[in-house]
Amino acid sequence: MNLERFLREREPDWGVLEGLLDRAGGRVDRLGPGGVLDLGRRYRAAAADLALARRSFSGDPVVSRLETLVARGRALVYAETTESRETVTHFLLTGYWRRVRERPVPLLVAALLLLVPALLGTLWGADDPGAAIGVVPGDFRGEGAASGDVGLGAAQQAEFASKIFTNNLQVTFLAFAGGVLAGLGTAAVLIYNGVLLGAIAGISIEAGRGSVFAELVVPHGVLELTCIAVCAAAGLRIGWALVEPGSRPRGQALASEARRSIEVVLGTAPWIVLAGLVEGFVTGTGLGLGAALAIGLGLGGLWWGLLAWRGAPAREPAARGTLPTAARGTSP
Repeated sequence: MNLERFLREREPDWGVLEGLLDRAGGRVDRLGPGGVLDLGRRYRAAAADLALARRSFSGDPVVSRLETLVARGRALVYAETTESRETVTHFLLTGYWRRVRERPVPLLVAALLLLVPALLGTLWGADDPGAAIGVVPGDFRGEGAASGDVGLGAAQQAEFASKIFTNNLQVTFLAFAGGVLAGLGTAAVLIYNGVLLGAIAGISIEAGRGSVFAELVVPHGVLELTCIAVCAAAGLRIGWALVEPGSRPRGQALASEARRSIEVVLGTAPWIVLAGLVEGFVTGTGLGLGAALAIGLGLGGLWWGLLAWRGAPAREPAARGTLPTAARGTSP
């Protein structure tokens, strides 16, 4: 390949790389996920072009141009301080949502592992409450369970709501920690607790207390179940990094996913607290089923709406500018 052909074929890509570097301004997070991937690809291509230029066109100015470009790219691609400069406010308003949304498959899997068993548990509890009560811990049973009244005892309504919140808080962090067992621990926690929640719902429905159950659980439960699914998805990410690290060493893949997963858990923590406040000050106050549904669905809708809005990847405007044209010539 002669120099003129080399410049004609490769120079446009160098211009795009320079545009990405200009847009980043020393902070790779400004490029968005797609821009970061594009930066990595074009940096590697420019490094390969530099090796070729040094070998074939060692006396041409194109070598120094590429050396400058590759040095700029290397400083950004391998920078380790970009994420540490992110402010807490930026993380809570944008970074957290993008971190959750960047891995939609684990989130979907976690939601299904929780909701499908819950649905089956509800059908089971409504159809055969006598058998379903066997999977329900004593703390969640109505006072009359032994005599066949497996519904919620009226005197236990407020206590039941508190126990549900405490249980879900434990489940949230167990679901995350279970990821270290290649994700199997997370799956087991989700399935068991989905069946448990569904069984209680089905038993309550069969006993004619379905509206009581909904009023006690929905106001904070929608948001709590969302938090459980999100933290479980973080656990599944860790588990998948152990099972399939890709091209990276397993330890490196695990460290990378663990850092991102912990960020997800930390970003979810304020929402867990919010659900707890709703449980403490709203649940059990006799506000009525309609208001309970409005509050629960409103909080859940708020979280998912923020995920759709704030979690959207950064826009990627067309790369601007090209590198100055080098003096051209022919190879010897």
